[in-house]
Amino acid sequence: MKKIFIITGEPSGDKLASTVISKLKINNPYIKYSCVGGTHLNSLGIKSIFELKEITYIGFTNVIFNIFKIRNKINQTVNEIIKFNPDILFSVDSPDFSLRVAKKVKKINSNIKTIHYVAPQVWVWRENRVKKFKNFVDHILLLFNFEKKYFEKEKIPNTFVGHPLLENNLKNKTDLSHVITKDKKIISLFAGSRLSEINLLLPILIDFIKMMNKRFKDYFFVFHATEENKTLINEQLKISNLDNTEVISDEGIKFQILSNSIFAVSKSGTVSLEICNAKVPSIIIYKMNFLNYIIIKFLVKIKYANIINIINNKEIIPELIQSECNSKQIYSSVIYFLNNPDLMEKQIKDCQITLEEIRSKSSSSSEASLILAKYLVS
Repeated sequence: MKKIFIITGEPSGDKLASTVISKLKINNPYIKYSCVGGTHLNSLGIKSIFELKEITYIGFTNVIFNIFKIRNKINQTVNEIIKFNPDILFSVDSPDFSLRVAKKVKKINSNIKTIHYVAPQVWVWRENRVKKFKNFVDHILLLFNFEKKYFEKEKIPNTFVGHPLLENNLKNKTDLSHVITKDKKIISLFAGSRLSEINLLLPILIDFIKMMNKRFKDYFFVFHATEENKTLINEQLKISNLDNTEVISDEGIKFQILSNSIFAVSKSGTVSLEICNAKVPSIIIYKMNFLNYIIIKFLVKIKYANIINIINNKEIIPELIQSECNSKQIYSSVIYFLNNPDLMEKQIKDCQITLEEIRSKSSSSSEASLILAKYLVS
C-alpha cells in the first residue's frame, strides 16, 4: 500500500491540504496517510501526530521564545515520518517548519519524494533560499504563475496549480435562518486563525461593532472562525454584551454566509482571496507587536500586505496596518465604502480581473492531486 505523510503548520495549510487529498482519494482510495494537521484533515479520517496549536507561532519574537519547543517538534515529526516510511512527504505552506522537516527527512531517506505546496514567498524576502530548496525538494506546487521564474532559475521542478480557495462555490445551499434574519445586513469578520492574531484583533473588532451599533440597527456581524477558536471568540462576545453577532466554524456554510455579506473586514492572509472570489468588498487589517513589525519592515521588499495589492502594485483593497489598525479607522473605512456603492463595485471588478490572472485553467486541487498521483507511480 502506498503511503503519504502530510505536514501543515497552521489551519489555513490544513484546509489547503484537505482540498487536495480529498481529490486524490477519489481515484486513489487505497493510500495510507499520517499527518501533522488539524480539523480539515481529521475530517478526512487522517489523524495528526500532535495538535497544530503546538507549532503555530506568529512573529519573530514568539518563534525565538519558543525555539526549543519548535526544534523538539521538528525532530519528533522527522522521527515519525521515518518510522512511517511514506512514498511521499507532502508539505503545505509554513516553510520554516515544514521545509526544515523535509530537509532532515531527505537527508536520512533520499527515497522519500518531497512535494511542497505553496511556495515560500521568496518574492517578499530571502530570495536566496531557493538555491537550498533544490537539495531536498523534488517538486514544488505554485499558487501564482509569476512565481515560476524563481524556481525555474534554479531548475527546481514546479507546476503552477493556482489557488484552491478560488474554487469555492455555492453548490449546496443551506437554510441559514437560524443564523441570520432577512432584515439584517451581514458584515463578515475574520480575526485570524492563530491565537496571537485573535488576541490582538478581536478586541479591536468588538469595539468596531459597538461603534457601528451606536449609529445603525440593521447590521449583523458574523465572525468566521476555526473550530479551535470558536469558544474563545464566543466568550469574548458574551462579555461584551453584543446581541447582533454570530460565530461560525462550519466550513459547509462559511462561503454561503460570506457570499450573502455586503462587506468584510479581514486580517491579511489567504482568506482575502476567498472574499474576492465571493465578490464581497472588503478592507484588510493587521497588527503585531512593535518589535516584530520593525523587523519585518526592515526585511521585506514589498510595499503591500495583501496579495491582490502586491500583484497590482497598488492599493485596490485598503490596508489598515499596525497603528492604523484600530476601531476608529476600521469604522471610518467601512462607513466610507457603505456610503459609496460605486467604490465597492469598482473594488469587486478590479479584484475579479486579478483573480482571472491567478486562477488555474482547471481545478487547482485536482491539478495538485494529479502531481501527487504521478509521483506515487514513478
